[in-house]
Amino acid sequence: MDEKKFRVLIKYCFLKGKNTIEARTWLDAEFPDSGPGKSTIKDWYAKFRYGELSTEYGERSGRPKEAVTDENI
Repeated sequence: MDEKKFRVLIKYCFLKGKNTIEARTWLDAEFPDSGPGKSTIKDWYAKFRYGELSTEYGERSGRPKEAVTDENI
């Protein structure tokens, strides 16, 4: 399962009122081999607590990927 789907499941646990330990226990039971780690769950819970309810990564500052091309090198 990809990261986006795990973020949605973590958000589901957050909105249901589960704490991080309960969320990890549930995710480990459902996805024993590919579930997210403890720190990942804590990080996303922190974002949700601060009001960032989007499951997308925000834009980052810095050099865009298109800046490095064969012509530039």
